Amino acid sequence: MALLVQKYGGTSVGDAERITNVARRIAAARAAGNQIVVVVSAMGKTTDHLIALAQSVTQSPEPREMDLLLSTGELVSSTLMAMALRELGVPSISMGGAQAGIQTDSVHGQASIVHLNPARVRRELDADRVVIVAGFQGVTDDMDITTLGRGGSDTTAVALAAALQAERCEVYTDVDGIYTADPRVVPKARKLAGIGYQEMLELATYGAKMHPRSIELAAWYKVPVLVASSTDYAPGTLIHDLDDGETTMEISNKVSGVTYERNVARITMRAVPDSPGIVAHVFEPLTEAGISVDTIVQNASAERLTDVSFTVDRGDIKHALEVSMQVASDIGAADCVTNDHLGNVSIVGTGMQNAPGYASRMFRALSDAAINIEMITTSQIRITCIVDEGQVNAAVRVLHDAFELERE
Repeated sequence: MALLVQKYGGTSVGDAERITNVARRIAAARAAGNQIVVVVSAMGKTTDHLIALAQSVTQSPEPREMDLLLSTGELVSSTLMAMALRELGVPSISMGGAQAGIQTDSVHGQASIVHLNPARVRRELDADRVVIVAGFQGVTDDMDITTLGRGGSDTTAVALAAALQAERCEVYTDVDGIYTADPRVVPKARKLAGIGYQEMLELATYGAKMHPRSIELAAWYKVPVLVASSTDYAPGTLIHDLDDGETTMEISNKVSGVTYERNVARITMRAVPDSPGIVAHVFEPLTEAGISVDTIVQNASAERLTDVSFTVDRGDIKHALEVSMQVASDIGAADCVTNDHLGNVSIVGTGMQNAPGYASRMFRALSDAAINIEMITTSQIRITCIVDEGQVNAAVRVLHDAFELERE
C-alpha cells in the first residue's frame, strides 16, 4: 500500500462540480489500494475576494487578522471536499493546518514551517480515512493562525509528504506538466517527462509552475513531485533526484527550458560614492523594509563614483523607491531613477555549467531579433536577461527556437 499526498489548486476546486470531479479522482486512487492525504487551495478567486473585503473595511489590515481571514478560504475547500468524498461513500475527515500539526514561526503573511507533527494525520489514515488538509496555513506557539505566503499550499503538500515519508507528492493543477516553455507563449513547447530538483528550482524561481519554496523542500527531503492535470489522466512531469545516473550531462542540448517573468522593475542609484561598505548601506534598509531584491549590477567606478542598479517586483517599486531615495540622500548619491516596464527571460539547464557557448548563443539570438538586453544575471545552470516587458513573449519564442527545445 502506497501513501500519496495529492494537492489540488484553486482552479481544480473552483466550484461544486470541480470539487465533485476531484473527489472521484481521489476515490479512484484510494480504491487502487493507496492511503491518501489531500491538500487543497481556496476555491478559485476566494483569496482575492477576501483581500478585497478586508481593504473595503481598512486600507491597513492588521497582519494577524488578515492571516485569520485568509485561512478561511482553504477551510471551506477542505470541508466541502470531505463532504463530497463522503457522498461517494469514502470515509474522510477535513483538518485545518493546526489540526494537521503544522507549526510555523510568527511572520504573518509569509510564515515558515518550523515543525510538523503528523501524528493526528497518521491516526486518521490508520482508521482508513482520506485526510483533507487546508493548505497555505499553520499555527504559532501562541496558537495564532498564520499563512505561508505565495505558493503556500504547494509547500504544505510537500512538507506533509516529507513528514509522512510518502511515496510521492502529486500536484494537480490547470496544466498537465512542466514544459520547455509556457505553451501559451510557445505553442510547440514540449512537455518534460522528468526534471531534476536543481533545474526545476531555477525554473520555478523564474516563473514556471510550482513555487520555489516547495521545490527546495522536496529536494532537501528527496520527495518526488508529480505535476499533472486535474482534469484528465495524461502523464505529468516527475520532479525527482537525478543523482542515480539519469543526468543531462552528455546530451547535445544542455538547455532544459526557457522561462520568464513579467512585472519586473529596476531602480538605479546614480553617482554612489565608491567606498568600502557602501553597498551594504544601500541594501540593508531594503532588507529591513521587507523588500526582496533580485538582479544587482554595479558599474565600474569613475572618479570614485559608481551606479548601482537592482530589480524588484513591480508591486514593491513604490516602497522600494521611497527607501532608496532616503538611502541616496543619506550616503550622498546623486538620485534614483526607475523603469517599471521590464521582464526577464531565462534559459535553464544543468549541463550548461560544463559547456561553453550557451551565453553567446543566447545573446546572439536576442540580438538578431532586435531585443535589447537591459541587465544580465547568471547561476551555474541559468542565464537570465532583463528585457523590455513588451518583448518578453518574443524573447521566449526566439530562445526556444534557438536551442531547438521542441526536439526530444
